[in-house]
Amino acid sequence: MEFTWFSFAILATFFWGLSDVSFKRGTDPNDRYSHLRILIMIGLMMGLQAIFELYKINWQYDIRNIISYFPVSFFYILSMGIDFFGYRYLLISVGSPVASTSGAIAGILSFKVLGKTMSPIQFLAVSMITIGLIVLAVLEKKEAEKEGLLDLKDKDKQYKFGAKALLFPIAYALIDGVGTFLDDVYLSKYFTPEEALISFELTFLIVALVSLFYIIVIKKQRYKLREEKYNFYGGILETAGQFFYVYALNSNSIVAAPLMSIDGIVAVIFGRIYLKEKLTKPQYFTIIMIIIGVFILGFFE
Repeated sequence: MEFTWFSFAILATFFWGLSDVSFKRGTDPNDRYSHLRILIMIGLMMGLQAIFELYKINWQYDIRNIISYFPVSFFYILSMGIDFFGYRYLLISVGSPVASTSGAIAGILSFKVLGKTMSPIQFLAVSMITIGLIVLAVLEKKEAEKEGLLDLKDKDKQYKFGAKALLFPIAYALIDGVGTFLDDVYLSKYFTPEEALISFELTFLIVALVSLFYIIVIKKQRYKLREEKYNFYGGILETAGQFFYVYALNSNSIVAAPLMSIDGIVAVIFGRIYLKEKLTKPQYFTIIMIIIGVFILGFFE
């Protein structure tokens, strides 16, 4: 079976959506280090994946690539840290659609700066996905306001930031969008997918080890693997998504980036199922529109 960029993108989307739900499930609103705990688990899982990738290429890897690729790694990891910090203050179904607009930002940058193109039918499908994500983010915000989830500043510590909590997924979208664009540049000119993947994963491993040292040694906090069950699952899923993401972006970045943004849709759907959050009719309609856009991309691939 031969995988196409569309297959890679769909797999990355699915794994990332599930990882979001798993991380949200394992987040304790009262733990100020919960975002670091997530980063630690992702870094450990990616470190193991990096060792496997190094073995596959017979350890033929220039360690200096970590430094060369650092700008991309920095934007990615920073955006993820900000997003995970926001998990303490927003429902996954409120934050994920907003964060998912990062793919549209990356696609626009690739189109404007790198001059990449897409066919008319691809443009139609990507437009449906992008517009759907934006509409869904607006609907989620309105629904959250209606239910009072953005106004419980003092009633519930989980929502103490109020509407300002939306700044976390917005910041993620902007920073991750730039990171994805830079990744596109690096993959187009300087790195193979394997080199990019290994460089990012080794950098994440370093971040994980530093964060682990910070929590245990400096802050004297407890860290036991058996208490990190959901972060463990999420780390595996996040690493799997990153693997497929690199190959999808390398093959067809201007279309793949917006497509992979629908991981927020996967997170919303599974968030409704496992975290008992609700969908309104307009939200269902918007999700269906996005799915149609994805179908069009796959059908004309």
